[in-house]
Amino acid sequence: MTNPLFVALDTVDAEAARDLASELAPYIGGLKLGLEFFAANGPAGVAAIARLGLPLFLDLKLHDIPNTVGKAVAALAALAPAILTVHAAGGRAMLEAAKAAAPPATRVVAVTVLTSLDRSDLEAIGVGADAGEQVQRLAMLARASGVDGIVCSGAELSEARRIWPEGFFVVPGIRPGGLADGDQKRVMAPREACDAGASALVVGRPITAAADPVEAARSIAASLQLDSATA
Repeated sequence: MTNPLFVALDTVDAEAARDLASELAPYIGGLKLGLEFFAANGPAGVAAIARLGLPLFLDLKLHDIPNTVGKAVAALAALAPAILTVHAAGGRAMLEAAKAAAPPATRVVAVTVLTSLDRSDLEAIGVGADAGEQVQRLAMLARASGVDGIVCSGAELSEARRIWPEGFFVVPGIRPGGLADGDQKRVMAPREACDAGASALVVGRPITAAADPVEAARSIAASLQLDSATA
């Protein structure tokens, strides 16, 4: 992807999402729609955003038995997402089912450890490894399953890329310098993440909640040495 910057439109307001996406279009590489938007607006709402012509990252983090996930991915195929997420913790058979059901042009990426979790959170759910170790384990599983890549924080990116040089790496928890982390516990600056090998950067509130979202997007794009001609 020429421009790795995906803006997370985490809202239930489809009209507001569409208007903001139109304003940001010159500076971004795509749009991320998550569970909040999908629950409120469904496939029709996603299709309306897709008509803007920007690559669409459908971040639903599917996690169920292989048959159910495979059928869900097939049902989403008409939306033609550029990227679709499933949970790596669903296991190899589930990941294989998701990839088999996805359109050829859709990258299926497996979520490893949410950026809102740290070691104490992992221990509370019975994971003895720290975030880095768990991401490595799940990256190897995802690679073996045939999906296209993983979602991980910037902190685990270099090691994940060493394990999987040809993988596609989506990095959330992107925070430009000086901005609060919010509910994200493992964060990285945009340029730093790109230098570590990120394929796609997910930025939400640092753009969407900024006093001037367009200027915030332009500034991040500039930090990546991008401009409207390459976006």
